[in-house]
Amino acid sequence: MSIQPKALKYKKGETIIREGDRSDCAYIIESGSAEVCKSLPSGKQHFVGTLTRDEIFGELGLIDGLPRSATVTALDSCRIRKITQQTFVSLAKQNPQALMPILKILVNRLRHTLRVVDNLESGKVETQSVPVGSL
Repeated sequence: MSIQPKALKYKKGETIIREGDRSDCAYIIESGSAEVCKSLPSGKQHFVGTLTRDEIFGELGLIDGLPRSATVTALDSCRIRKITQQTFVSLAKQNPQALMPILKILVNRLRHTLRVVDNLESGKVETQSVPVGSL
């Protein structure tokens, strides 16, 4: 069985993933850039960050399968590799060490989130972007 991720192409302005949609894969940007936005309770979109080459997104879907937590839109023409749960599991079995970059990104994002919570609890409210990660 091949564990080579499938290549996809998106045009400027196309939605790659949408907040709330089914989540069962992750993506790595090979070329181009994309914007990450989160819906606020008011209905407005909050800019979270920009993704560029070698950055991964949607990785939570590989692990928990819960709905997408943000929307990612192509800022220009993008070539993206799709990593399915099947590919992820195969990789974990064949080469567990290859998962370390993804785990490091998850840990970095979790630490950032915990700092934001600490700041909220201490009254230091500030707008912060979620860190993105490169493989």
